[in-house]
Amino acid sequence: MPQVLKLSIHATPGARVTEAVGAHGEALRVRLAAPPVDGRANAALIEWAARAFGVARAQVQLLSGASGRRKTLGIAFDDAAALTAAQALVARWMAAPLSEHR
Repeated sequence: MPQVLKLSIHATPGARVTEAVGAHGEALRVRLAAPPVDGRANAALIEWAARAFGVARAQVQLLSGASGRRKTLGIAFDDAAALTAAQALVARWMAAPLSEHR
């Protein structure tokens, strides 16, 4: 049975590169190298999450926030160990200064 991580995102489209850049309140701030036009920023966010967590794009869903900066992703993992590793990665991104994200 898949284990799902619900991840709150504060998206900032139009950046030079797509990257996690720390916390924005309780959400993970992610800069997106795509404009907020025709769903391109949402597609870039899903692609980034799939790469960052080592899952297929089909395992990443945009649960809410399709037209705003505040979004919620659902990321499915095959087992509890993968979910725990993903949670640790998010915690590291949330706590680290910007220079450690690059």
